[in-house]
Amino acid sequence: MKELLSYILTNILENEKDVEVSEEENDGFVVLKVSVPKEEIGKVIGKGGKTINSIKNILKIKAIKEGKRIDIEVVEKS
Repeated sequence: MKELLSYILTNILENEKDVEVSEEENDGFVVLKVSVPKEEIGKVIGKGGKTINSIKNILKIKAIKEGKRIDIEVVEKS
């Protein structure tokens, strides 16, 4: 799932090197943390959260097929 999220985000943002994705798994619950620069967070979240919600829905489909639960956190890259 980490690879799928990285693929989606690198195509949304202008610079591929701006995206860092880390994955933590705990008892079938996967948390993906996305680190992007402050000026790029708006592109990832989208207007009213539409972009990030769409990305979550895509990844949720894959997670359900694998029998897992998923959450995505967007954090500012320092």
